[in-house]
Amino acid sequence: MNKTKTKLQLSLALLLMLFGLSQYSLAQSVTASQRPTSNTKTDSRILYHNGVVLVNVTDVYFIWYGCWDNTCGQNGDFASQTIVTDFMSNIGATPYAAILRTYPDGNGYFPSGALFYGGAAYDSYSRGLELTASDIQGIVADQITNRRLPQDPNGIYVVLASADIASPTTGFCVASAAPHHGIGEALGSDFRYAFVGNPVRCPSIAAPQFVANGTPLPTPNGSLAADAMASTLAHLVSATITNPYGTGWFDRYGLDIADKCDGQFGPTYLTANGARANVRLGQRDYLIQEIWVNDRKGHCAMDAPF
Repeated sequence: MNKTKTKLQLSLALLLMLFGLSQYSLAQSVTASQRPTSNTKTDSRILYHNGVVLVNVTDVYFIWYGCWDNTCGQNGDFASQTIVTDFMSNIGATPYAAILRTYPDGNGYFPSGALFYGGAAYDSYSRGLELTASDIQGIVADQITNRRLPQDPNGIYVVLASADIASPTTGFCVASAAPHHGIGEALGSDFRYAFVGNPVRCPSIAAPQFVANGTPLPTPNGSLAADAMASTLAHLVSATITNPYGTGWFDRYGLDIADKCDGQFGPTYLTANGARANVRLGQRDYLIQEIWVNDRKGHCAMDAPF
């Protein structure tokens, strides 16, 4: 009788473990791919799921993939690189980055909001013109393994693609998909990465804030590619810090800090060229999406409530 009871207990424990693993896999899948829909209650509470939160100072590294010199036409150019680099160099320690401090880990430590641009490397089509998640991981791993970028345990490695690069399997240019981020491995250690596709490839999907009835609108810095990439970058960095493994902060729909505010920009002002913007960083204006403030009521905003 005792043996039968023991077997039943072991079987139950195994089922619970397998259920837990499936829930973990589902959380990773949903938080990496879903955007809010008209049926999604985006005002639902965002909850902590006992996973990792990046609480230390975070360095962000760029890998410019494809063609990014002035011979590339619309595919990529130096001006776009400068605009996006300026954005990353100035977003840290701002009221916007302070929102991250509302997301503590299980020990009560919270992200500092200190974000630093760590440098850049280039990759000229090493994985071809259509990238999978595995390809993107390989692009980052190559840069770390070959010492072109440092192996940084607190880093986020962002692959930014020229406009001739496709990545449908990661959701780029797919209307229902959120920007892609994930985990890879190099030199025996995990790294966190994100992918920013070039919105020139599908502006109505990847840069709808700068398109009206199929016609491009003015953008704050005169570059649809760079201005839309800056907003996508804000989305990805925020999500990666608060939910890097799919087990951190997200709501019952799988929406994380950035997904919950997708397409929301709050109050805006007009720049000299007639574009809409909602924040000035350094010497530039930008239109970047709001992110979710994790306070008592919760809401989308451009700055923290303290």
